[in-house]
Amino acid sequence: MKRIGILGGTFDPPHIGHLIIAQEVRQSLNLDEIWFIPSSEPPHKQSASASAIDRLTMVEKAISDEPLFLLNTIEIERKGKSYTYDTIIQLIKMNPDMEFFFIIGADMVEYLPKWYKIDELCQLVTFVGVNRPGFTLDTPYPIVMVDVPFIEISSSMLRKRIAQNKSIKYFVNRQVQAYIEEGALYE
Repeated sequence: MKRIGILGGTFDPPHIGHLIIAQEVRQSLNLDEIWFIPSSEPPHKQSASASAIDRLTMVEKAISDEPLFLLNTIEIERKGKSYTYDTIIQLIKMNPDMEFFFIIGADMVEYLPKWYKIDELCQLVTFVGVNRPGFTLDTPYPIVMVDVPFIEISSSMLRKRIAQNKSIKYFVNRQVQAYIEEGALYE
């Protein structure tokens, strides 16, 4: 049975913090692959700044040099609010021979009690919590904890830097940076 890590998010834009989390979790849990799943409309946030096509392209560019990182477009194709429960149900139907590990930051661990169909979801997927500054990994739900290096980068911080005409070099890979600059995204 293949063991697949799922890293969902808006990826608006994807940055090295996402890649570090994916790599650390993959190695720590001996996962076969990490699937990056950009959300269409996250239920807990406002809509993304960049279009779905731009976010998909940026994720593709961000993971292009790592063969064990794959882009999955399931939530973008489905459109509307991206509830993890619906995504996992669909993934299990499409891939009954795979075991899924859903990776979330400590900020989302604290938010788990508010997730749509969280009790059912805990029966379908193994949650993997990664540490984030300013948050704890305390929860009544079963979570596998993975320590990752603290990298204080967020997509919102990068959008703000771009709007202020500050460099994002080294925060994202070169391909993502070039794509953002060519498309004048987040200006």
